[in-house]
Amino acid sequence: MNSDIPVNITAKALEEAKNIFTTKNIPANYGLRIGVKGSTGCAGANFVIGFDTEEKDDSCFVYDTLKVIIKKGHYLYLAGQKVDYVSNNEEQGFVFTKDNL
Repeated sequence: MNSDIPVNITAKALEEAKNIFTTKNIPANYGLRIGVKGSTGCAGANFVIGFDTEEKDDSCFVYDTLKVIIKKGHYLYLAGQKVDYVSNNEEQGFVFTKDNL
């Protein structure tokens, strides 16, 4: 397990991920996968989040008590991103924003 996670996960997002992990009976060998899917060209990266098992080209991190999995090739796209969770009248879910460090 690595401690140099390239993304910042807010307390609210961490709490919601842990809640989903517990209430949806996600298997214990799964972790929260954060990554990029599809085009990373002019339109930018499409970020994804979900539960998955570790693969050989992944890095694993422990964020609080949650196992986080990131494919090594996605570091460049995820560096400086913040994962948050929003829930209001207009939207609900995980959102990615550029973290102003």
